[in-house]
Order: sequence, then C-alpha cells, then structure tokens
Amino acid sequence: MREMLASLSFSSRAAISCIPLCLLFLTLASSNGVFAAAPPKVGSGYKLVSLVEHPEGGALVGYLQVKQRTSTYGPDIPLLRLYVKHETKDRIRVQITDADKPRWEVPYNLLQREPAPPVTGGRITGVPFAAGEYPGEELVFTYGRDPFWFAVHRKSSREALFNTSCGALVFKDQYIEASTSLPRDAALYGLGENTQPGGIRLRPNDPYTIYTTDISAINLNTDLYGSHPVYVDLRSRGGHGVAHAVLLLNSNGMDVFYRGTSLTYKVIGGLLDFYLFSGPTPLAVVDQYTSMIGRPAPMPYWAFGFHQCRWGYKNLSVVEGVVEGYRNAQIPLDVIWNDDDHMDAAKDFTLDPVNYPRPKLLEFLDKIHAQGMKYIVLIDPGIAVNNTYGVYQRGMQGDVFIKLDGKPYLAQVWPGPVYFPDFLNPNGVSWWIDEVRRFHDLVPVDGLWIDMNEASNFCTGKCEIPTTHLCPLPNTTTPWVCCLDCKNLTNTRWDEPPYKINASGQTARLGFNTIATSATHYNGILEYNAHSLYGFSQAIATHQALQGLQGKRPFILTRSTFVGSGAYAAHWTGDNKGTWENLRYSISTMLNFGIFGMPMVGADICGFYPQPTEELCNRWIELGAFYPFSRDHANFASPRQELYVWESVAKSARNALGMRYRLLPYLYTLNYQAHLTGAPVARPVFFSFPDFTPCYGLSTQYLLGASVMVSPVLEQGATSVSAMFPPGSWYNLFDTTKVVVSRGEGAVKLDAPLNEINVHVFQNTILPMQRGGTISKEARATPFTLVVAFPFGATEAEAEGAVYVDDDERPEMVLAEGQATYVRFYATVRGKAVTVRSEVELGSYSLQKGLLIEKLSVLGLEGTGRDLAVHVDGANATAIATSRPYFAGAEAELHGHLDVEGHKKSVMVEVGGLALPLGKSFTMTWNMQIEA
Repeated sequence: MREMLASLSFSSRAAISCIPLCLLFLTLASSNGVFAAAPPKVGSGYKLVSLVEHPEGGALVGYLQVKQRTSTYGPDIPLLRLYVKHETKDRIRVQITDADKPRWEVPYNLLQREPAPPVTGGRITGVPFAAGEYPGEELVFTYGRDPFWFAVHRKSSREALFNTSCGALVFKDQYIEASTSLPRDAALYGLGENTQPGGIRLRPNDPYTIYTTDISAINLNTDLYGSHPVYVDLRSRGGHGVAHAVLLLNSNGMDVFYRGTSLTYKVIGGLLDFYLFSGPTPLAVVDQYTSMIGRPAPMPYWAFGFHQCRWGYKNLSVVEGVVEGYRNAQIPLDVIWNDDDHMDAAKDFTLDPVNYPRPKLLEFLDKIHAQGMKYIVLIDPGIAVNNTYGVYQRGMQGDVFIKLDGKPYLAQVWPGPVYFPDFLNPNGVSWWIDEVRRFHDLVPVDGLWIDMNEASNFCTGKCEIPTTHLCPLPNTTTPWVCCLDCKNLTNTRWDEPPYKINASGQTARLGFNTIATSATHYNGILEYNAHSLYGFSQAIATHQALQGLQGKRPFILTRSTFVGSGAYAAHWTGDNKGTWENLRYSISTMLNFGIFGMPMVGADICGFYPQPTEELCNRWIELGAFYPFSRDHANFASPRQELYVWESVAKSARNALGMRYRLLPYLYTLNYQAHLTGAPVARPVFFSFPDFTPCYGLSTQYLLGASVMVSPVLEQGATSVSAMFPPGSWYNLFDTTKVVVSRGEGAVKLDAPLNEINVHVFQNTILPMQRGGTISKEARATPFTLVVAFPFGATEAEAEGAVYVDDDERPEMVLAEGQATYVRFYATVRGKAVTVRSEVELGSYSLQKGLLIEKLSVLGLEGTGRDLAVHVDGANATAIATSRPYFAGAEAELHGHLDVEGHKKSVMVEVGGLALPLGKSFTMTWNMQIEA
C-alpha cells in the first residue's frame, strides 16, 4: 500500500526436498510452518490407464486414474486427462486437467495461444501409443505408467530438463501439487515478482509465492505486484552454458518450493499447463518464450528519455517549476508526470478545477509539446461511488463492475468508497475505452500510468458504506485506513481455501486488502481464479484505448503484471525505499522482468520514500540513467528530490544522463530487437557470456544489449568498484582510452569518484551514438558517431552493430519504406588494413530526416590512420561524403588482468569531419601506421 508500512515479516513454511525417483515425500502439516508428528498424506499419485495419439495428429492424449484417495485439502479428482504436444520445434506443452469437467484456465482471449482440446466429459480415442517416449525435433517426452510420472529431456544430450518422478502428482479441486528434480548445479532465475536480497539467482529455501498483492517492494522474498510462474534453468555442460525455461501457465495463487535438487509447485486451483522451451541459449529461451506469450510492446523514442514524477505536485505551477528547474540545470528531461494530484478528489479521469484548471493545463501542454516533451498521468482502477460523477454513472448504466452477492463489490481506495471495473467483461472494456477517449479529449496526455491494479483495497472482506461516520474521513492524514464498515468473509471455500499459500509473506487471507476472492466477474468467473489477471486485463483494455487515439504508439506503465503483460505495457518496480539496499535490489528485479518479457522496466530513482541522502541520490541517478525506463519518483511525505535539488546530484545527472542521451539510438535499437525477438534491453551478464560460470549469480552489474556493461557503485562511501569482466577487451565509454583487458580471473578495481559511473563497451561491437542533448527530440536529430571496438592490439578482428530509426509515432514498429531505416555496420582489421562499411535497408526515411554520420571512433588499434578512401552506394564519394576528414589518436590506459605484451601507443583512432548519409550504404578503408 502507498503508505509504505514497515517491512512485513513472513513465516516461512518448510518442505522436504525431493529425492529423484522417491514417490513419497513429506508435506506441510499446518499453515503456520510447524511440522506435526505425523504429517497427513496429501496424495498417492495416479496411474496411466490409457494413452493414444490424438485423432487429428500431432499430440498425445492420456487418462490418469487416482491410485488411492485422500482427504487432505479436499478429495482427489478421480480421473485426469493428459495432453502432450510439440507445439514448435523448441516448445512442448504438457497439460493435465480434470477429465470430466472443464477447469479454470487463463482465458484464451487474454493470452492468445494454441487451444488444447476442450473437456466435454467424453473420452478422446485414437490409436494406442505404446512407445516409451514421444520425440520432437529438440525435446523428448517420456513417462512412467504406475505410478504416472513424466519427464522432458533434450534430444541432443538426453539430459532431463523436467522430471516429475521425484514426487507424487496430487490433483484436487483446490490443491494441485507437482515436483521436478534438478541437478544441484542448475542456476535458476525467475519465479516472480519479488524483491530478492540474494540477487538474481534463486536461492534454495527462499520462499517463492506467486500471487499479486499490493505490499511495497521493500518487503523481501514476498509475493509482490506481479505473477510470473516461469523460470530459466542455466547449466554448464562441457564448458558451455545451456539454458531452458519452464512456464506453468496458471493464474491461481501458488507456493513454489525450491530446494536446490527439487522444485515443487503447490497451486490452489486451475490446472497444470506446462510449457518447456528448449533454448539452448538464454537469448533463445526468451525468444521462444515471448513468441508464445507475446512480443514486448514497441516503445516510443521519447519513452527512453528521462522522466520526472512526484506524488505531491499539488498544483500546476509546481509542475511548471520542475520543468524549469531541469532546463536551468541543463539536466535532460523528456517526460513530466502527475501522480493523482491532478485529479478532482482522487477521482479517475477528472481535473482538480483549482489546482489544475483545464485552460492553464492545456496552455502548459501546448508549450511542452512544442518543445518535444510529453505528459503522463496516473489512473487507478477504483471508480469512486458518487452519483454526481459521470464516470461512475456510465459504469453503473453499463453494469461493468465486479460483483459480490449480486451487487457491485464495495472497496476503498484514495477517493474513498469505490467499485472495481471488470476488464473480463466486454462491456467493461468498451466502457473503459470510452472513458479514456473522453479524458483524452479533456487532456491530451501522451500516455497512461495504471497503478494499484493488483487490485489494491484499503479494506478487507464484505463492506458497506457506514451510516455513523463519513468515508472518506474529512481532512484525514491517513486516507489508507479503512473507513468502511466491513466483515471478514469466512463462509466460502474461496475466501478460506483448504491450503493457505504464503500470501503477503505472512499467510494472509487471499482477500486481504484486495477484492474478496468469492466476488465474481463476467460470466460468473471467480475472483479466486482471475485475481492475478486484473492488472493484465486492465493493461490490455488501456492499450486498446490508447491505440485508437490519433493513431499513435501507446505508452502504458503498469504496476501489476502477468505472463504476457509486456506485449502491452512497461513496468516499474513499485514502492521502494531510499536505501543502499534498495538501490542494489533494483538491479535483480529489473533483470527478472527482462526474462519475463517486459524489457521496459526501472525502479523509482532515489527511492520512493523517505528522503535519500545526497550521496545515495548521486549513485542512484548514475545507475538509474541506465535503467531501460528511467524515472525519478518520490512520495508526497518525502522532501523534494528532483535531480537539481543538490548541485552534486545535478552534476552526476548531467554526466550519466548525458551518456544515456548519447546512447539513445542504441537503446531504441534494442527496443526494436526486443519487439522482434523478446531480447531484454537490460540483461544479466550470462546472456552474452553463458559459458562464463562466474557471472551466473552476478547481480551488481548488467548489460545493456549484448555488449554495454554497467558497473554502478552500490555501497555508501565507496569511490571505486570491484567489477567482474568476462574475458576480452572492455572500453570505458566516458573515456575510450581507458580499457580493461580481462582474462576473466577475479575482479577488477575501477575508480568511481562521486559523480562518475563505469560503463564499458565490449570488443567486436559497433555502437551507434549521437551527440545527445537535453530532450530526445533534439538529440535524435544530431549526427552519429560509430564507436568501433576491436580487441586491444588487434591485427585480425571483426566487429558489427546496427541501428534502427523510425517515425516513433506509428503504432507498429516495423520496417516500412519512408517510415523506418535499418542499418547494419561491419568492420574488419586485417594487418594494417581497416574497413568499416554499412548495409542499409529502406534508407529513404533516414535520407528524408537528413541523418548523418560525422565520426568513427575505432578502439583497440595501434598507430594512426592514412590513405582514407570513402565509397557511398558503390561510388567514390570522398568529396561529397566528407567535409574535413581527419585522423586523431590517443594513448591507452590499461586496467585489469592484462594479457598484452609491449607498449601500445594508441588505443583509439578517430576518423572525424565526415558527413556520411545514414541512409546510404558506405565503405571506408584506410591503413594503420606506427609513428616513430
């Protein structure tokens, strides 16, 4: 909740690790984590009674009969249906569900995917399948009959990736359990959203509960705002890192127990719907995963600029002053945000007539829009219960709200009593789209921020508007305290299920501070089943609404997420704290969301609350400048922390954001690649170096794209960084004469004075950069520099890179003539001969915009250049393609574990004075010479 209560404690619940091939294992005796002397037997497993080839081909269908019924957590479902299909060459699906009755599953209209055969109660018949395994191109399904178990192994190596023989399959109406054995050396990542103090790599015996809740990100090892029941498994085999991923597509609450050699799911509803993705590289895993759940949404160019927000910009003049403050301090700023301050009494789609009068707000927006700046506001899902409020009136007329006992479910959020729209209801979606349109007509915002959509509720249970006091309380300073008359719901199995997941880190009721789980959505869908889909369904509806406005590319920021949310929205990590620990935690959460298919992610820079120290804010903007989504955001109760408040922070911001704005073409190209393949913008180091096992747990550094390393200061008082570098040459982007030459042995100590952060580019890379500026609209029109990084002292080497430029107002991010250009760059050094060339796809857009390359910075070569020759589109074009071409050089400063013999006179050769059209293919050649 936004009041940021102190960190909640949790009662961890123990479970015993599976031993492969053991069929019986201990389970929890009680919800408070205490083992009874004789734990009740949860289930005895199933036996396979039939297995046939699906009559339409391409799949197997089997039936499983319970071996012995038990009563713990309810009766076993007697007969299950097994469905197995190799959906693609690198993806297999294994679904287990009730054979007689349809069960809840993630709606296909929300997450579009290949449907499994419907459950009708009849038996699917076909040719009996008697083989012991069912092979696909990459993966092989194997199974045992009595007791039933299944495994999936890699065809090439025969190594099991998922193997359920370590535990009995249990399948009851409100309790499902399945386990897989794991090799002890497997490195696991994912299973979120949660704040992981141990870093990105999952730790055995930490709690992993998956259920969307509104408790702040300061709570460690706790289910937070998002539900992502997927993990990546990385193993080193024969000196090579080999990865795969496992998704359990299920929206019900679950505990996942990871014990190092086993992983056990305990799910309170739905079905088992496993998808395995074969990899074998981390990038291939995310490609395969996002091809199924939806590719990340394309972001507009300006979204990669810097954003400023505060909960507490009480009037428009304050917002105007913030924009002016950034301009005066020469700190880049692209987007100004309002939390709920712009609203009339915290009501969605309204303006405060006193503090944000529409005429003055429109005048302000005209001014910043003319400069290229953007404006975004917050909306919460809760709609104020107010008969004079048009949004509420239209919602009641359309019957769009979630219900309990036949009436709209009453909750409390910032405006007081509210009803929650049902985004599973087609009428609810249509109503929401119309309300967004009406608001956009009122205020031409450039994006929407959907918050509190877990959904958050200040009350719990079944509530009524009080008759003895006002709600909200007049002039209250604690609007998050429940003022409705409420009673707990305990009389349904949905509000009090037989198995208690570790919700909110303290085994809280499923309906604690959210919608009662016995409430119903459209067509009688239970909140119990659909709870974790709420933010996802709202993001889809909001995306539809914005995409229909003016034909522009939508930008949506959402707090609550589910599998597939990245196809519609960006994410921030929620309410964090201005502490050094939270600075460090932000890296792991950001990297996890890249794995989850949401690459546009960042944390509140300098912390949401309380006031950070000046030193911490320095270090946080240095790191936050290299989050994919870079935004400073603070709580109303905190002192002001805009980046210009402290001169030292302003200096750090100019330095770090100055580099970010020079890197905007690179970040935007990563955005394009993410949209095509799911590749994260910010990545764990093992994504580029899966064979380098020391980086498997590295959570204090990360990569932007394949080859830009960010190594922030994360400790108070530190003026240096102990950084890990995989083998090769790494060049400091702030000063390219500084190079780390690493053999991958131990850490390298890097200087990091207060106003500096270390950012390095790896060898074999061509990095597109521009001059930068204080707003992306201006920065993207400046000439390009290509940074060409060869291995240090190279005489035989290659490098490559690419840049994508487009009209970012277009909803779609595709190559189209006159609307986008894609350029690949290649460079080689062969002895003394150097060649840099480009290959252009659809160059007319770049030519129309007049985009030029003015300079090449070639790193790693010794000597200076001579005999420059330039060809453009195959013709000798030195005269027109260059203005005053020149060569310049600089000496190297070596760091790290050196494997370099002799003194190198130069590490950087600059070819300047160019005017090469980005939209035309070029070839440049020259020779290197060593000066006496």
